[in-house]
Amino acid sequence: MGLWRFVARLTTRGGIKSFVLLFLVGLSLSVSLISCSVSNAQNSKRVDLTLVSYAVTKPAYTEIIPQFVQEWKQKHNQTVRFYESYGASGAQTRAVVDGLDADVVELALALDMKKIEKAGLIQPGWENEAPSNSMVTESVAALVTREGNPKQINNWQDLIKKDVSIITANPKTSGVARWNFLALYGSQSKTGTEDKALDFTSKVYQHVPILPRDAREASDAFFNQGQGDVLINYENELILAGLKGKPSNYIVPEINILIENPVAVIDKNVEKHGNREVAQAFVEYLFTPAAQREFAKIGFRPVNPVVKQEFASKYPPVKTLFTVKELGGWDKLQDKFFADGAAFDEIQEKIGNRRG
Repeated sequence: MGLWRFVARLTTRGGIKSFVLLFLVGLSLSVSLISCSVSNAQNSKRVDLTLVSYAVTKPAYTEIIPQFVQEWKQKHNQTVRFYESYGASGAQTRAVVDGLDADVVELALALDMKKIEKAGLIQPGWENEAPSNSMVTESVAALVTREGNPKQINNWQDLIKKDVSIITANPKTSGVARWNFLALYGSQSKTGTEDKALDFTSKVYQHVPILPRDAREASDAFFNQGQGDVLINYENELILAGLKGKPSNYIVPEINILIENPVAVIDKNVEKHGNREVAQAFVEYLFTPAAQREFAKIGFRPVNPVVKQEFASKYPPVKTLFTVKELGGWDKLQDKFFADGAAFDEIQEKIGNRRG
């Protein structure tokens, strides 16, 4: 039924009540028209952008976003207003898939971004839409020891010493923990067989008394609760902790995994919001020297060649660096190690039987 026909029926049936209803309909319509008018006027001067990222990137974005907003204003005479959300990478992934209206997303691993792609929110080929295959920052795995390193932990092999207790998050629930698992596995597969690598990884997890849900809980167990002799974590997490006044003793093993963190425009949402131009420009800005310096300051290894050279003394090269692609790619690794009933579940079942 059309609005005016609805109004006509009200006026023929209801006397004063109809008049009141008619007045309210008219008022509502007027407010809607005014709101639309204001919104349209604002859109010509302002554009909104929602950024969703994993927790440890927040200090960098606190500096990057104002720089981008200023540059965009100078070039386009338009104000960009950001809405930001930070949390665990897996949780952020689920939130976006479930409807969080993100325009730009940065996550801890490409596997999480692939889940958003499979949900139909990102077009296949997003890796080719930005420099460095859309990997905006890098890091490596590190081993954190107690002060003075009393257990003499200097490399991966030392983790299976008889009296060593290890803290790492659960790779079933934590993106960081999947990197940790692959760092352990890859450190051995690069020099031996897959069977030996999996056997070594299984032995390491026999020294893991608890499996916290995510990297933050693992860090809390190690630093605040005093659990474990060694913590496996991102290098960037430890550098950031040091900047916050919580210095830690850590070693970067010379055989290590290249941790790559992807960024992408969420195609379905930017089409809906009409802000693709600014979203794409923001993603591209993240690879500029100005933005890459902010990431480097808080512990991330930069991907921009100029900034990488500037921070070479802070981030020395790792002797042997391998990638997820060299291990078979995320799809294969997910099925092989982290899916229900896969290798990690088998490792945990064996450990449970042995302890039981």
